[in-house]
Amino acid sequence: MQKFLLLLSLTFLTLILNAQSNEAYFMSHSTLTPDGQTIIFDYDNDLWKVSTAGGSASRLTAMDGNEQYPRVSPDGKWLAFSGNQYGGTDVYIMPLNGGDIKQLTYHEAFDHVDSWSWDSKNIYFTSNRYNRQSGYKVSIDGGTPVRLFANYFNTVHSIVEHPNGEIFFNETWESKSSANRKRYKGAYNPDLQSYNPKTKEFKVYTSWNGKDFWPTFDKQGKIYFVSDEANGEYNLYELEGKNKKQLSKFNTSISRPQVSANGEKIVFEKDYQLWVYDVKSKDSKKVNINIFNNSVLTKSQDFDVKGKIESFDVSPDGKKMAFVSRGKLFASDIKGQFVNLLSTGTGRVLEVNWMADNKTMIYGKTNENGYANYFTIAADGSSAEKQITNVSRNDRDLSLNHDKSMGVYISGRDEVRTIDLKSLTTSLIVKDEIWGFQNPAPGFSPDGEYVVFTVRRNFEQDIVVHHLKSKTTTNLTKTAITETNPVWSPDGKWIYFISDRLGPGYPYGLRDAHIYRIPLEKHEDPYKSDKYAELFAADSTKKDDVKKEDKQDEKKDDKKSDKKDDKKDDKKDEKKDSIKIVTPLSINPEGLTRLVEQVGPTFGTQSNLFLSKKDDKITMIFASNHSEGKSNWWKTTYEPFTPPKTEKN
Repeated sequence: MQKFLLLLSLTFLTLILNAQSNEAYFMSHSTLTPDGQTIIFDYDNDLWKVSTAGGSASRLTAMDGNEQYPRVSPDGKWLAFSGNQYGGTDVYIMPLNGGDIKQLTYHEAFDHVDSWSWDSKNIYFTSNRYNRQSGYKVSIDGGTPVRLFANYFNTVHSIVEHPNGEIFFNETWESKSSANRKRYKGAYNPDLQSYNPKTKEFKVYTSWNGKDFWPTFDKQGKIYFVSDEANGEYNLYELEGKNKKQLSKFNTSISRPQVSANGEKIVFEKDYQLWVYDVKSKDSKKVNINIFNNSVLTKSQDFDVKGKIESFDVSPDGKKMAFVSRGKLFASDIKGQFVNLLSTGTGRVLEVNWMADNKTMIYGKTNENGYANYFTIAADGSSAEKQITNVSRNDRDLSLNHDKSMGVYISGRDEVRTIDLKSLTTSLIVKDEIWGFQNPAPGFSPDGEYVVFTVRRNFEQDIVVHHLKSKTTTNLTKTAITETNPVWSPDGKWIYFISDRLGPGYPYGLRDAHIYRIPLEKHEDPYKSDKYAELFAADSTKKDDVKKEDKQDEKKDDKKSDKKDDKKDDKKDEKKDSIKIVTPLSINPEGLTRLVEQVGPTFGTQSNLFLSKKDDKITMIFASNHSEGKSNWWKTTYEPFTPPKTEKN
């Protein structure tokens, strides 16, 4: 019997050890129970709960689809949340202590839960079922949702009720769909606003020309919210009357604070983890949360990658191919007959490039903290994955020079960096306003001495070139509209790009984008007369050769006597020829903008520009919908003395 109990204990211990416990990241939309003792949050598409002191989290829901935006009723009896197990994102409710889940709304639009009424009878939510989005409430018993505002509020969200019945909200996309865009200042900056359904009174409580948003109340009516006024990062604030009081002083932003009904604690997200602010002690602490995941037996798996290739590259020898599909890295022969899934550990692979040795790949992948960093791996299995960069920012959009000795990439939202592909060391070349999204990849000039990329000026993209040796940067475009997707021509004479010359690109993107090019130096196309004269140059050359042969004997003796002097002169010439003077581009951007030339179709929209060169022929490949409104791949061929020819690729 004792042996049996010992065996049972060992088996149970093994099961516990097999359940992998990891400190969790990427928890979001957290909230607190009314007593401030329990945090409820969404993680891995389900809702979980954990003590505010930290520890092991337990799962609350396991529905099909995603459950998010949890909110606990002020009386502590109910948990409301949004779920999309039937396609549309609707409002659901369940007893906080467990029980049946009930669906309250049924609509194809999104219904995002915001908060509860203080009597615990109604749930406020944001929905885009009419117009852009607006505020609604629905009874815990179900029924038709009631719209809170008329048509004069069309971007309402973050709805929360003051204990006196006043409805607070934000009313701009800068605090809803663009909340991740920090330091915005302009006409659409969010403020704390309110509307009283009883008195019909409208108020604006903040006037900072930045972002004041995500309000939350305790039962005493004390309001907390987020603002970027102090240092450009989102921090926790309190509103006393109409005076803002800063409560946190973080150098990285927080998001989505929620105060407990009793006003003792505030939970928020910071650095992809959950933090709690103690109102009494005024201290903020990270909540250490463990998520238990059961280990499973690995099994063979087939991947359907058709139509799901996200990035690919061909090896320098033209015999092998690497590609990314659904976050996995694959290598194959050039025809794709023999495909191998490479072991890249956890994280999602985003991009890949072959290195010069034809067997090593450098690729971007999310690291353990969720940031995209660069790694290398040998496709033949001779070496395992090796991490090259390890930074708390996203490294992305890597491009290699012609001989694959150096790469250039964007890091975060403000750095352009190079990487030496022999030593695998990185260097910062430019620090500027790049933005963390909507970036075209940087690139090299054909000789590898310059880097071309885009920067942001008043929300629009400008094309700049940077000379690596002299460390000088030149802005080629200063037009107050967007020029993007720059590609250096293979002959080094032009930079091709995409632009809508008649309208800005912000905030909706390029609506009528065409292909243009800009010259980097003064040059002329070859003359037909010069080519015609070359036809007769051969005869003149033959006559000159005969004369030279007659004089060779006469000069034979002279050559012997002058041999020593000739050797000295040859050495001087060799030394002179070995010196290569590199001069940065001497460009007048204001003058160049007048030389911009449209080279693509005049109809439709063009994108995804690529250039290649063979002999004197340059081929431009691009996507366009100028023919019958359907997007296809097209190519335009340029060669001397022949009109450009555009045809479907």
